Amino acid sequence: MKISFVVPAYNEQVLLPRSLSAIRDEVGRTGLKLGLDAEIIVVNNASTDNTRAVALAVEGVCVVDEPRKGLVQARWTGFENTTGALIANIDADTIIPPGWLAEVLREFGRSEELVGLSGPYIYYGVPRKVNAVVACYYRLAWLAYMFNQYVLNVGAMLQGGNFVVKRAAMLKLGNPDLRFSFYGEDTDMANRLSKVGTVKFTFRLPAQSSGRRLVGEGVFTIGLRYTMNFIWATFRKKPFTEDWQDIRGA
Repeated sequence: MKISFVVPAYNEQVLLPRSLSAIRDEVGRTGLKLGLDAEIIVVNNASTDNTRAVALAVEGVCVVDEPRKGLVQARWTGFENTTGALIANIDADTIIPPGWLAEVLREFGRSEELVGLSGPYIYYGVPRKVNAVVACYYRLAWLAYMFNQYVLNVGAMLQGGNFVVKRAAMLKLGNPDLRFSFYGEDTDMANRLSKVGTVKFTFRLPAQSSGRRLVGEGVFTIGLRYTMNFIWATFRKKPFTEDWQDIRGA
């Protein structure tokens, strides 16, 4: 089996090297041991800094350019340049931990119906109490996801920047909805994938992510914004928030 890592990057020269290093380490540590082939594709998404050069400096990384700014556009361009049966969507400030690949392969090996797999974030660069609040938010979101899926029979849940999908399922979805340029893009993806197969969110697949947005905009503001976009994307099929603030740095 082959897994393709797609890493969208807009002005991410600071954090991108650490993300790519974590991917390479996990492939070398787990992937090679399990006979897994892998490729890493960085999508330079209209960057104006040295993101492209930083990515090219990492051995084994392929860089493709997407001048249209937006996560959906970047992820789709990355997907079009992949060759793996599994597509891992990892953000440029995300750090996958040891054992992440083994859990991905275990889950997809257990069920032929599984087409999407995701897990939560644990944020770095923030006080411990922030992650305690985030952990509560994830559990409430998981309860809402279970209610929607098994009672209302609508929607699913993915964490953007830490999810894996099957290539075969992606090919059935067609072109992405470009209205979801940032907020709600992961929920829209989850909802559409759920019509093709099973989408699973598991706390056994955590990854680290920069807490810069939580610090820059506030935990409760971000929590409310993501909640509203989750609801809007699930039931109204459009984003609640169409604009977003670019926050870069550590």
